[in-house]
Amino acid sequence: MSEIILEARHIYKQFNDPVTIAVLKDISFTINKGEFVSVVGKSGCGKSTLLYILSTMDTAYQGELLIDNEKMTGLKEKELARVRNEKIGFVFQFHYLLNEFSVLENIMLPGRKLAKKPLEEIEHRAMELLKILGIDKLAAKKATQLSGGEKQRVAIARSLINEPQIIMADEPTGNLDRKNSEIVFDIFQKLANDLNQSLLVVTHDTEFAAKTKRIIVMEDGRIVSQ
Repeated sequence: MSEIILEARHIYKQFNDPVTIAVLKDISFTINKGEFVSVVGKSGCGKSTLLYILSTMDTAYQGELLIDNEKMTGLKEKELARVRNEKIGFVFQFHYLLNEFSVLENIMLPGRKLAKKPLEEIEHRAMELLKILGIDKLAAKKATQLSGGEKQRVAIARSLINEPQIIMADEPTGNLDRKNSEIVFDIFQKLANDLNQSLLVVTHDTEFAAKTKRIIVMEDGRIVSQ
């Protein structure tokens, strides 16, 4: 039986400004360990709102969210911050690398923040991730010296430093050309296939989504197929 990493149970979300608008309506699905899932739908269908809830950043919703069999709903912010640091890796459309730091230092940052392992161990893992992603030669470079595709690969390495249960990505190829988009897809697929990493990717890129293991299609705040 597959191990469930993330489970959404009957999630509803409303905005009340100034009238009440239902943004998410009865969202239920699971993601298993090692599964590579994309979420697609037109702008305004609720994809980003859903990701914000699943990443524990938005707690104003009805329903239940479980990550690694731990119920997120009702947890205090300190506990949610712990979960985000330990169990979720984030990759965004914009890489959010710190320009004053080297590539290696950028990747190490979440590990240093979590502070569960010695610095040498965090640095060793960061170098291993750079090798897995084929960018170990960039370790000493500053973020400003990298191309857009290289920056996104560094961001992916950073998301993996704390060995998260799931990687959540919001439009990770949104700023990339076709070649670099394919590189990012290949990396994600390798993570799922070789490292049994769970991935949830919100994307407008239909070619990217078509190659993932499963596609969740959203329309007007609902899941219409999965």
